[in-house]
Amino acid sequence: MNNFNKKIVITTGDVNGIGAEITIKALNRIGLPKENVVLISNSHVLDFYGKLKIDYPVVEVEFDKKDILPGRISAASGEFGFKALKIACDMAKEGKINAIVTAPLSKIGMHMAGHIYSGQTEVLQKFLGHSNQRAEMLFVACDFRVLLLTRHVALKEVFLTKESVIEQILNLDSFFKSKFNISHPKFALCAFNPHAGEGGILGKEEIEILNPAVEELKKNGINLTEPMPADTLFVGAAKAYLSNQKSPFDCYIANYHDQGLIPIKSIALEKTVNMTIGLDVIRTSPSHGTAFDIAGQNLASEDSMVEAITQAFQI
Repeated sequence: MNNFNKKIVITTGDVNGIGAEITIKALNRIGLPKENVVLISNSHVLDFYGKLKIDYPVVEVEFDKKDILPGRISAASGEFGFKALKIACDMAKEGKINAIVTAPLSKIGMHMAGHIYSGQTEVLQKFLGHSNQRAEMLFVACDFRVLLLTRHVALKEVFLTKESVIEQILNLDSFFKSKFNISHPKFALCAFNPHAGEGGILGKEEIEILNPAVEELKKNGINLTEPMPADTLFVGAAKAYLSNQKSPFDCYIANYHDQGLIPIKSIALEKTVNMTIGLDVIRTSPSHGTAFDIAGQNLASEDSMVEAITQAFQI
């Protein structure tokens, strides 16, 4: 597909956060042609937070400009963000776009509006998933990449099975081959427990779930490590990233949210992109949140949004 035919849709997220601001700044910086971008937002919101250099088409989501209240969480802004995301999903199902980029959305605002989801990833899975597809969270900062085996779930409720681990890593391998053009990706698997469980002394998830999954995946030709202690596994990736060297592995596979996101965000927050894979359409998003504390002050950095838009367009 040539660049002229590529079309991405961008939602501007929570009205009262930094979403519209970073979207405007990022688009002005990148300068994608008009025919490649569709915004799902509201003209009043866009005008409030800045000025686009290019007159991109806007799918209007109704919103009363008196409810633009930077820094304030509200049901109105949560409803706006949810509606915009739903429209993006509808456009994707109709084949009108090639990728979705989402600015940050407040989960609390969505809940206040009656939409009980633990994040935008879960909304995307609800409206785009079919045939048992599962939306996976892949975080990307150049060639430092982290996949989460579980998504937005309380730590005490993190649960894995051998079958789910195998399915997710097989899907990851296929994605790397088809989208990143890496023919033989190398994966590093984080242990579930401290020190990889110390032979079962500190937990049995490695023995009962992860090791059997690794054994079967290796039989399927997957280049994957045994479960390795996460507190030292990421050291090599961090050193490589900070010295502009190639990462030792093509992707690090974490068991739960903070295990994977603390390392990558600590060293590459403004370059990290949250990428939803596993559905028919790729979605990218900046790695940070709504930043209500600086909303409306023209202080937000657009760096992560630039990366999100660029990667969505490229992939």
